[in-house]
Amino acid sequence: LSLIPGGLDCSISFVSHVLGKVCIHGRQKEILGVLVPCLTELTKSDCIWQRICWRLVECVPERWMEAVVLGFVQRAPGADVLSRLLGNLVVKNKKAQFVVTQKVLLLQYGHPTAVLQNLLGYLSLDSLRRALLLRVLQELLETWGSSSAVKHSPPEQQLYISKAILICLSHLKEPEIESCRQELLTSMMEGVKCHLDSSLPQLRRLGMVVAESISSKINTEGPVLKFEYEEDDGTRELKSLLVQTPPLCVVPSLPDDDRNEKAGAALPSVPESNKKSQTAAPVMPHEESDAELDSDDDLVPYDMSEDKELKVKAPLYIRDCIEVLTGSEDVDKWEATVKALESLIRRNPAATREVSVELAKILLHLEEKTCIEGFVELRQRAQVAVLTTDPIPVSKYLTSQFYSLNYSLRQRMDILDILVLAAQELSCPKLHGKPKHSDAQKPCIQLLPGSDSSKDWRRIVDERIKSKTRRFATGRCHVEQASSPNQFSSVAGHFFFPLIQHFDRPLTTFDLLGEDHLVLGRLVHTLAVLMYLAVNTVAVTAMGKALLEFVWTLRFHMDSYVRQGLLSCISSLLLSVPAELLLADMTEELLEAQCWLGDVVEKDPDGDCRRLALQNLLLMENLKKKLEAVPS
Repeated sequence: LSLIPGGLDCSISFVSHVLGKVCIHGRQKEILGVLVPCLTELTKSDCIWQRICWRLVECVPERWMEAVVLGFVQRAPGADVLSRLLGNLVVKNKKAQFVVTQKVLLLQYGHPTAVLQNLLGYLSLDSLRRALLLRVLQELLETWGSSSAVKHSPPEQQLYISKAILICLSHLKEPEIESCRQELLTSMMEGVKCHLDSSLPQLRRLGMVVAESISSKINTEGPVLKFEYEEDDGTRELKSLLVQTPPLCVVPSLPDDDRNEKAGAALPSVPESNKKSQTAAPVMPHEESDAELDSDDDLVPYDMSEDKELKVKAPLYIRDCIEVLTGSEDVDKWEATVKALESLIRRNPAATREVSVELAKILLHLEEKTCIEGFVELRQRAQVAVLTTDPIPVSKYLTSQFYSLNYSLRQRMDILDILVLAAQELSCPKLHGKPKHSDAQKPCIQLLPGSDSSKDWRRIVDERIKSKTRRFATGRCHVEQASSPNQFSSVAGHFFFPLIQHFDRPLTTFDLLGEDHLVLGRLVHTLAVLMYLAVNTVAVTAMGKALLEFVWTLRFHMDSYVRQGLLSCISSLLLSVPAELLLADMTEELLEAQCWLGDVVEKDPDGDCRRLALQNLLLMENLKKKLEAVPS
């Protein structure tokens, strides 16, 4: 390009062909790493060089256009520089328009945030291109609000699309927002519903953040949508995209090595909110000073230093606890009963067995009368204590209620949590006469905000695999704990089989195979944990057969959380059922499952599902080698 003679007409189509061919053959980084900084400097103040640059990219053949355009978008130090280099290429060239408005935004999701800011900022810097920006926003919102896309696309793609939506919103002007206000509101309502219906916590939080951002844009003067969720670095970064620095502020002459620093400098918006809170803070002393004028400073307070709080005694008998929980209006006595109930149940197992089912029913329907710290945990521990004290009748009651009418989804999930915690306690040895549940953790299927619900389950599986690995090395001796009988062995079937029986029978208010897939996911994870805890029990083979049939029925479920649970069921099956019985009783089923696992590894959009499927294939291979090593 430096050889172009001044003042003479010339054609640069040959250079365009060379540029396109080099980019399509994988040398995009090398050539554009030199060309883009050079053109950035030349086009800064010379309109002739801008026209030369536009002509350079316009003459690239269509079959190579994608590689060239994408290279410029990735290498440009800012949106205004990209606008100088490409001009209105997306308006003139259909291939470039498809790459910029469709492929990069909707069909790919691996590009960093800086690329999205460059690309969408480029569309916003010219009146001819702003129509494309509005069209892109509409298509992004349609994808974001599609229930099919939410179910079948990976969370990483949903995050990518959400970032693009927020960046588009940051470039909209007030007249444009006014013209499409109703469309934005409709898209927001549809999209937030799809995301809140998801079983994955990160998708639910993503839907809340985007919905809040859209609401703040379309309701600048009225009330805005507000959700309760725990903020982290990810949510703060998303919100910062809505109020980012305009692209015109980017310094075009910034060196290539400093791009990441410059891109990161546009992200933080937290200091602005801090400034707002700091400027709002001095108002408070005036309000307080006005209130102090009306205070009764002349009154002398009573001396209450020697006063003691009257403590209400908790009931000493189980039946008295039942009376307090069902009919007492004394709030203090009710609170003392809730706090003391677990220890009272464990100290009086004989009395508890007489009223175990009645007490389980009361606790299942118990609601908080006063604000007790840790009420949910106190109630849950009491329920687990009742179930471990009298497992068979209480488990029959709870499993029957799981499929009954007139229960909320929260109560059904509480039943699953209680069964898992009780099974864990019954299957673990008791030390010094004190149950291990005193330091009980939340069940492995618990959905925690901002974390993967199956992490604890995977940790259990990894520990089990590690325990079966032979290591030929000497090390420190580990003191073995005193062993005791597995109390879960005799009651495993009472916990397991009633839960797996009626999953395909929809009720008026409960449809596991329909819209209540969140509860289905929790049920599947519960069955996986129960199967794992049933190792070395008499019923483990029958449980394995039933579980394998259950998994095979639901293997193509649309929800990724359900599929993760199904793959966890396969893991627990392979780890709990003896290899000889697997080979003798479930050979054909396992071969079919192996083919299905191979398809999951190759085709499932969810990364956790692919990882679990691969882990199961490795377990199967290890079992096969183990059986081959045994002499016939």
